[in-house]
Parts: sequence; C-alpha cells; structure tokens
Amino acid sequence: MEPKEYYSSLPKKRMGAGALFFDSAGKVLLVKPTYKDTWEIPGGVVESDESPLECCKREVQEELGLELDLLRLLAVDYSSKNGDLTESLHFLFVGATLTDAQIQQIELPSDELSEFRFFSPEDAPSVLGPRLKERLEFALSQIATGGTYYLENQEEPASITN
Repeated sequence: MEPKEYYSSLPKKRMGAGALFFDSAGKVLLVKPTYKDTWEIPGGVVESDESPLECCKREVQEELGLELDLLRLLAVDYSSKNGDLTESLHFLFVGATLTDAQIQQIELPSDELSEFRFFSPEDAPSVLGPRLKERLEFALSQIATGGTYYLENQEEPASITN
C-alpha cells in the first residue's frame, strides 16, 4: 500500500479547542450561541491543517474580537461516540484574566453569538451542555495546580491518577 493510500485510510476524529478567560473577580467568561440553548466557552472546531492552539486563537479572535493570550494547555479530553456525536478530542487552554478595558472591547459576531457573560465557578456549569459541564467542573477544580490533564469522557482515567 502506498503511503498516501495508507494515510487516507486511517480513522479521522473531530477536534475542538476552547479557552477559559476570567474577570478580576474570578468569574469565567461564557458565550451564548445563537443556534443552541446552552452556553459555551470561547472556541470551536479545529479546521483542516490547523493546530488546536491556532484554532483556539482564531476562534477567540473571531468570537470576541480580541487577540488574547493563551497561557497554557489545561486538559485534553477524549470523548467517545455517543449517539449522533462522533468521537472527538477537545483541547482546553487557560487564558489570561481580562482587564475591564478588554471586556468593554468585546465584539460578538451577531450571526453566531448573542451575548457573553461572566459566571461564578459555582453557577457556570448549570448553563452548559453535559459534556462541557463536566469538563469545566474538572478544569475549575484543577486550574490552580498548574498541571496539564488527560481526560476520557470528562474524567481522569483511573489508570493514570495517583
């Protein structure tokens, strides 16, 4: 088998990347898509020939109208197939705390997002879909450690925890 044929025969997975941004009070920034009932973190689908980091930076700029610093990778989450959802990888980055001036400059694409809001860590999970809810709860509980985590279906596999 030729290399081109071999590589084209390999499985393909969806990938997404998003970032957590906070205000000075420690509340997390969420955005409200126009096409669904739940809120999201800034981010989106990784495009062909785009790295997860490039995707996250691009999506943050497109969704918020700002070029913001991403400080580090917090987690990679493998999600297995579930109903109509195909398996996927999600990269979660931590962004900088936004200044009041940056927050005032946020401009949402009206065809994609209807609003943004800062939620307390306790309230944020209640407005998210199930997978992102669990991913965010884990992230918020671990963000202060400075570590990077591997998750499967929004949980650390028992085989790699202490």
